[in-house]
Amino acid sequence: MTRSVPNSVAALQLQCDRFNAEYAVGTACAVVRDNGEADVSETLSVAQVLSGHSAVIWVHGISGCYLLDRVHPFPAEAA
Repeated sequence: MTRSVPNSVAALQLQCDRFNAEYAVGTACAVVRDNGEADVSETLSVAQVLSGHSAVIWVHGISGCYLLDRVHPFPAEAA
């Protein structure tokens, strides 16, 4: 019996592919930090699946990567 896993690698890769198709490296974004506050930054990389378990992206001024779900790009006309 096969179960559907919500965060399967294929689903995470699809999330990254959709993000990368819509937003280029250098896109302005808001990053929601662990404390709930948002910082304005810009993407430094393409989104990618990290170690088979998380869709992430690197952003300027923040050490390490952040979950893609917590990075909210600004519309192109707002940048």
